[in-house]
Amino acid sequence: MLVRSNTVHPVLADVTARITERSARTRAAYLSRVAAAATEGPARSGLGCGNLAHGFAACSPSDKLAIRGLRKPGIAIVSAYNDLLSAHQPLDEFPAWIKDAAREAGGVAQFAGGVPAMCDGITQGRPGMELSLFSRDVIAMATGVALSHEMFDGALLLGVCDKIVPGLLIGALSFGHLPAILVPAGPMTSGLPNKEKVRVRQLYAEGRATREDLLDAEAASYHSPGTCTFYGTANSNQLVVEVMGLHLPGASFVHPGTPLRRALTEEAARRVVAISRGEDYTPVAEVIDERSVVNGLVALLATGGSTNHTLHLVAIAAAAGLQLTWDDFADLSAVVPLLANVYPNGSADINHFHAAGGVQFLVGTLLEAGLLHEDVRTAAGTGLHHYRREPVLDGGALKWREVPAHSLDEAVLRPADRPFAMDGGLRMVSGNLGRAVIKVSAVAPEHRVVRAPARVFSTQAEFDRAFRAGELDRDVVVVIRNQGPRANGMPELHGLTPALGVLMDRGHRIALVTDGRMSGASGKIPAVIHVSPEAAAGGPLAKVADGDLVRLDAEAGELDVLVDPAELAGRTPSDGPPDEAAWTGTGRELFAALRRSVGPAEAGASVFGPVTPGHFGAVTEVGVGGTR
Repeated sequence: MLVRSNTVHPVLADVTARITERSARTRAAYLSRVAAAATEGPARSGLGCGNLAHGFAACSPSDKLAIRGLRKPGIAIVSAYNDLLSAHQPLDEFPAWIKDAAREAGGVAQFAGGVPAMCDGITQGRPGMELSLFSRDVIAMATGVALSHEMFDGALLLGVCDKIVPGLLIGALSFGHLPAILVPAGPMTSGLPNKEKVRVRQLYAEGRATREDLLDAEAASYHSPGTCTFYGTANSNQLVVEVMGLHLPGASFVHPGTPLRRALTEEAARRVVAISRGEDYTPVAEVIDERSVVNGLVALLATGGSTNHTLHLVAIAAAAGLQLTWDDFADLSAVVPLLANVYPNGSADINHFHAAGGVQFLVGTLLEAGLLHEDVRTAAGTGLHHYRREPVLDGGALKWREVPAHSLDEAVLRPADRPFAMDGGLRMVSGNLGRAVIKVSAVAPEHRVVRAPARVFSTQAEFDRAFRAGELDRDVVVVIRNQGPRANGMPELHGLTPALGVLMDRGHRIALVTDGRMSGASGKIPAVIHVSPEAAAGGPLAKVADGDLVRLDAEAGELDVLVDPAELAGRTPSDGPPDEAAWTGTGRELFAALRRSVGPAEAGASVFGPVTPGHFGAVTEVGVGGTR
């Protein structure tokens, strides 16, 4: 049901109120802590002389005077730059631009710290992927280290991909009194069409294409600096945080290496100086509230974004004292229409989405349908209407203008009253195997209900051997367990997709059930992921045996193994996660403490523990307030 009025949709209002109510104590405690950290005037004014001298010792003479003068706001640059990741290579130039622009705006910017940034594309199917999800919390801690020097009045967070943006934001929320703007680098230009890439991958999985054929296809897809163009977690990050008000409007999908990208980066520096003090003071703690979290979730659902955000948005919300649940995802998904047709939900890529009207058209149509909160604080000012405007260069000057009231390509992006589907395509399923997530926006309706015998694996390599031996050429529910956060860091299992696609194309009824992840690229296969509790934590998935009938009904939200409950309860698991000795190499032993302390998928798979008022300290005052 769509509502065209100035009021929000009743389900949107109900979910938001529910989050507010359940989070009352934790949110109040968080805001109290943030308020206590806010200062009048530059933060560094409270430092001793020796501390301050260390803080400006390496600066240029002019910046040294500015910092010593205790008048101009200090801006931290925290960057995930490295030149291994195509999406992050363009960030190399950004700090110099930012420093100059901040100086012109009356502030002084310093490169406060770098955070690690690993590439899931490189590590897919490799041991390094077992560190990927943990890297989010490491990035959050590294961001905390960068901001801990009490030198800063605002922050610019430079990052794009997968765990990096959530990690930067979680870290920044520990310094919620600081204004913070996320600065992206933009996508690469379109390369080999996604359907052709998938075709070659499946041919290779069947042994009908050579490694050289496959490498040619992959190199034509991922071919230059910039973010990969399919709609996985990296591009989902950009869209979600822009709709949450953490980018400048229209910043997400402008190509790197263009004058507009540089202008937006420089304007981010000017803007964070402006909102670091005075009447425009906009701490990130007040940008990220229950309304902006719901806005980000709606944007994710309306575009068929990455399932990784069923983890990341929960963890981001927790960092702001908010308790977001998978039931909130499910309830919103039932009423948010699918408005984008971007791979893996369609053939278009993110550049086609941007050209059709992109984030700005999406925000406009969802606001008109009552499916976004307008009354939010953002980096661009109060009100989400700011994000209906797109940036342009006019005579070299950066300006914003209204986007057309209609989509420029309805094969890619549609208005809320003419959607591709009436729901957001993200479902929660539950039953005697636990609770889990399934993304059905790219799964044909006839493939959403599967009843077939299980074939159980503990590793991707075991599955691959069975596929190549022809053992799976039948109706089958592939169960891959011991892939959860406590087992081995919850790696993405995206490498399974080509083989599963081959089996489906042969006419078999196929499903995947796993306590691991599949990212935003699960595609046409019904993939039940994030099964919780995970097998390594004693979840029932640990007791499923080869040949057990498993029934998935994604329409009804049901997931069950059809075994007598007493028999299932009496079984002893036949396998388990790798022990400490086996979980070594590729740096994994360095993350043993995180593996032992990580929480369940439903709680965001975080190492930071559950959200409690005690986590934030005693409540003394609610709200940040002040003018700095």
